[in-house]
Amino acid sequence: MSTVNGKYMMYRGKPLVREGQQLCYGNMNDKYVLVLGIMSTKKVGNKELPDQIMIMIQRTGEDKTVVKSGIKNGLQEAFDYGIIWLETELAKK
Repeated sequence: MSTVNGKYMMYRGKPLVREGQQLCYGNMNDKYVLVLGIMSTKKVGNKELPDQIMIMIQRTGEDKTVVKSGIKNGLQEAFDYGIIWLETELAKK
């Protein structure tokens, strides 16, 4: 897992970790986290950018059940949707 100066990268107060083709966003002490899986990439200029992204809201703890999933094009769109889905699930009692 990547760290910056010995700490996880943070976004909106929650850890954001990338390992290979998978990103995990959220606090493992919460009931759910957002998992983004890069399914394909596309070449733009001389760079490979994420194209199709699997979005999953996953339970933490021992269960690890995926409670919501979908596919979006582009990392920004997938991350935006994923954050909304995560916040919605975390707001449920």
